[in-house]
Amino acid sequence: MWRECRAYCQALLLALCLVLQVRAASLPAPQEVSIPLPGAGLFGSTLEMPALLYRPAGDGPFPVLLFSHGRAGSTAERHQLKYPMGRSQLAYWLGKGFIIVAPIRPGYGSTGGGDPEYHSAHMLAPGQCSGQPDFRHTAEAGGAAVQAAIRWIGQQPWGAGQPIVLEGQSVGGLLTVAVGATTPPGVIGYINFAGGAGGNPEKSPGQSCEPEQLTRLYGELGRHTTLPNLWIYAENDQYWGPDEPVAWHQAFAAGGSPTRFVHAAAVPDGDGHGLSRHPATLWAAPLDAFLQGLPAVAARLHGVATSP
Repeated sequence: MWRECRAYCQALLLALCLVLQVRAASLPAPQEVSIPLPGAGLFGSTLEMPALLYRPAGDGPFPVLLFSHGRAGSTAERHQLKYPMGRSQLAYWLGKGFIIVAPIRPGYGSTGGGDPEYHSAHMLAPGQCSGQPDFRHTAEAGGAAVQAAIRWIGQQPWGAGQPIVLEGQSVGGLLTVAVGATTPPGVIGYINFAGGAGGNPEKSPGQSCEPEQLTRLYGELGRHTTLPNLWIYAENDQYWGPDEPVAWHQAFAAGGSPTRFVHAAAVPDGDGHGLSRHPATLWAAPLDAFLQGLPAVAARLHGVATSP
């Protein structure tokens, strides 16, 4: 009996993987757009921030997903960024009937230039930080780009008056939490995937730079947050380790925000920090439940499959 069950489960998993691959392979090509970011260009001019726009099938109207990417460790990697969002995430949100906006923030991709989100410290060795990081600066600098994208969405014929959900990965998750604390117009909730800053899995696996500073910052943001939100971290996140994200969320939740923390199981290949880029089977269930709890989008999801 056990062998039969195991064979059945393996066949089911293989079939599911094939379905996911087919869906990912059939994703629509993105539309390249630009979002004005006042004050971010040379001598305080307006910078045209590139972004990718993905449209679901159908006529709409559609809710909007605004995605914030993470941060690479080197200048070269940051400047090489072309596709800020993983294919499994794209398939999930398009399957839910969301328009997706994925900006490439200043300091990344074709904008090149400096590193406006740098928090002025880095890991030298296990548990040894080069200085005192300023994570608030990172949140404010990157958050300005997210706020500009929210304003731009509200000015588009397909975005005006539509509910917006925010989602961020790694540093993008930190930015998402910071922006969510300002209750921007149109935003109805957000998802934080592995949000944080100051980690380096090569030089200090599982232990980031002065995580207690993020505990204090998240605690402050939690006191100003009223939007419902979902935090998802894998147990084997090599940037933060298993314990600090729990402490961060506890500090945040003390402010009374309608929030939920999910400690996802360890990612099999060890890349827990990249959980959002892995197959939806590892993270779709809590997202499904979260979306069903948002009245502005739950009704639109009626009859839509709960996971891609």
